[in-house]
Amino acid sequence: MIVVEGKVFVRLDHGKDLRDWELTVGCNLPGKWILHWGVTHVDDVGREWDHPPRDMIPPGSVPIKDYAIETPLKKSSLSAEGDTFYEVRIDLKPNTEISAINFVLKDEESGAWYQDKGRDFKVPLVNYLKADTNYGPKRGFSLWPGSFGQISKMLLKSKAGQDDSSESKDQKQENNQLQGFYIEMPITKKVSINNSINVSIKKCFESEAVKNLLYIETDLPGDIVLHWGVCRDDSRRWEVPPAPHPPETKAFKDKALRTRLQPEGSGKGSSVLITLGEEFSGFLFVLKQNENTWFKYMGNDFYIPLSSSSSRREDQSKGVQREVTEEASQESSFFAFTDGIVNEIRNLVTDTSSEKNQRKKSKKAQESILQEIERLAAEAYNIFRSAIPTFSEATVMEPETTNVEPEATIGEPEAAVETETLTLDPKEYLGTGIGSETLTLDPNICSGTGTGYEILCQGFNWESHKSGRWYMELKQKASELGSLGCTVVWLPPPTESVSPEGYMPKDLYNLNSRYGNIDELKDLVKQFHEVGIKVLGDAVLNHRCAHYQNQNGIWNIFGGRLDWDDRAIVGDDPHFQGRGNKSSGDTFHAAPNIDHSQEFVRRDLEEWLCWLRKEIGYDGWRLDFVRGFWGGYVKDYLDASEPYFAVGEYWDSLSYTYGEMDYNQDAHRQRIVDWINATNGTAGAFDVTTKGVLHSALERYEYWRLSDQKGKPPGVVGWWPSRAVTFIENHDTGSTQRHWRFPSGKEMQGYAYILTHPGTPSVFFDHIFSHYKNEIATLISLRKRNKIHCRSTVEISKAERDVYAAIIDEKIAMKIGPGHFEPPSDSYKWSLAVEGRDYKVWEAS
Repeated sequence: MIVVEGKVFVRLDHGKDLRDWELTVGCNLPGKWILHWGVTHVDDVGREWDHPPRDMIPPGSVPIKDYAIETPLKKSSLSAEGDTFYEVRIDLKPNTEISAINFVLKDEESGAWYQDKGRDFKVPLVNYLKADTNYGPKRGFSLWPGSFGQISKMLLKSKAGQDDSSESKDQKQENNQLQGFYIEMPITKKVSINNSINVSIKKCFESEAVKNLLYIETDLPGDIVLHWGVCRDDSRRWEVPPAPHPPETKAFKDKALRTRLQPEGSGKGSSVLITLGEEFSGFLFVLKQNENTWFKYMGNDFYIPLSSSSSRREDQSKGVQREVTEEASQESSFFAFTDGIVNEIRNLVTDTSSEKNQRKKSKKAQESILQEIERLAAEAYNIFRSAIPTFSEATVMEPETTNVEPEATIGEPEAAVETETLTLDPKEYLGTGIGSETLTLDPNICSGTGTGYEILCQGFNWESHKSGRWYMELKQKASELGSLGCTVVWLPPPTESVSPEGYMPKDLYNLNSRYGNIDELKDLVKQFHEVGIKVLGDAVLNHRCAHYQNQNGIWNIFGGRLDWDDRAIVGDDPHFQGRGNKSSGDTFHAAPNIDHSQEFVRRDLEEWLCWLRKEIGYDGWRLDFVRGFWGGYVKDYLDASEPYFAVGEYWDSLSYTYGEMDYNQDAHRQRIVDWINATNGTAGAFDVTTKGVLHSALERYEYWRLSDQKGKPPGVVGWWPSRAVTFIENHDTGSTQRHWRFPSGKEMQGYAYILTHPGTPSVFFDHIFSHYKNEIATLISLRKRNKIHCRSTVEISKAERDVYAAIIDEKIAMKIGPGHFEPPSDSYKWSLAVEGRDYKVWEAS
């Protein structure tokens, strides 16, 4: 692991049309950089982040809810060979009513977020003032501390000596002019490397003297410079050896030499040969890759002993042996513990899979064993994650005699510690002992994850609040949803909210919303229960809008029954001056982020959830923006409220390279699995990975994407299917928002996939009540008829350019895509059950 230092720069300049402006944000460090950005409008009150106008959004951008945009940075055409330079350009119109652009940088490779001294980067802009309006930049608008705060000095160009208070509107319009600027901010990044440096020493007799021949080679890319010297004793004091020196060697301040390594004949790596006299005891060096990247060993100069001092070598060998012994001791302790868990799982599996025991055990007992296996699997996973060694950052030191440039941050080029990411599908522990024919899940057993046979329906879209009586309208459709086969319905957020859609909650106990009042909500829930449908409430726990301003004019004092003060807000929320602890997750920029580490906050939220369960009759929860706080707090809330079913919205960007989705999305689904595991498996999560892969597969005729490197489904459903809630559209991605709309005309291919595969499928309201209704109903009926559940097995038969096909539980076969597939007839007879545009599903007879 190395630490490299670079810069983030922001430039405002004229665009191609001199009447317009162009904002460029760039970075000179390698990585898959994403600009997470939004704007502040002139007339916004209490909201710092919002979507920019459509014509301002660069191609390849992805909307994030209703407040931000994510745009990948692309390699600049100005990048010189060997240097890295990424940028994104945003067009600005002079009449745009925007007072600031806010952004943070995200590195997709590491998942790290980069801010300006703990706050969002903020670029204030000053608009031309309109002659027919009374407003200018937002009243009370202030700049965040830091370097960007100085930009305001460059933005307004006013005539000296004029008093603004006495100017007319015309004079203001004439004197206030948007000015270009350029500013840089330092940034550091930890980078894992798998390169090596090899040094070999050979003694030879030359000119009647013994010489040391050092051959140094490395596979580091680029033009590598060796900054080197020698020493005569253990003080390791640098000095310059006498000539001859290798070609392309220059002296550095008479205390060191710099030699450019020569490229190898193969074109990979570089090397140099150095001859030294026997009078020197050691060889010292560091490596320079470019102006921003220097390499040291564990914070010190590389040191190669030239003398044959047995004591030194013996000490080094003891040190190595001691490290190996300690590491082995830790490993044996870890594996002794996990072996016990594995043995316990093995005993459970053996007990369940025994044919004799299968006849004796009730279905409920078998399901209890299955849940115990999943619990143990989650525990083993958690132990593994916590057992991965972590290393404190090495102290960075410059070579004392080399005066290396102070802006360079130097890290060690030792081998990167690689930790294989563990992903668990609890079904893998079952072997072949529990098949779909011998286990029928008991519908009375649940622990936040339902029975395994749920069909979820999202019972609203982005526009549902507009009628003001959505609860009453949806009540009329309850029976129809029941007859279609839906078993769980997800309702919109019920609380008073600053935004009409409900996702900016204010008074949590006030359930009179734009969707209807509390009595109408109770009637709706009662109606769904009467037709056999469970009800999920949409719980927004990450953030809450305040009722009052503090003495600084910041909205961070709450009212209503939960009258919290600013201690309930995380201390690192850049907008709302919270006095709580540091956030345990990502920041939601549009409202105060709640500090769930506070005991009074957790107690109040637990009581609120329990009150909703009792007062309204909710059966479970859809949890909004769970990226914002630790999954362990979710476990506390679910333990307290005991839901029948719970699913979290862990929404994260997939991995892209230059705008094209990567085939391997393991890092993306691993983050979702990590969150599920943090809840101790008490909640599922929406399988955003599967939706994203389906997008690329169907849009680009790349159906091969639907099989990962191990021949399993590429989403969360391929790793932890019982906790994966699959979907193709929801109120954010579809409806009138259209943030990430499923490929048009191919929706039924998506439903043919999620309604035949394991996981818990979720069907979008807009699709149910459309021309797709009959096809969706047929697929739901087929799923229920064949008892496909969240843990069903998938055998992928084909994953090629134009077709994907699979057999599920050896009961149904399916294919999507225009390519050809027929299920094999050697073991079963297959009959075509449903067929549509580019999809077919067969049943085994």
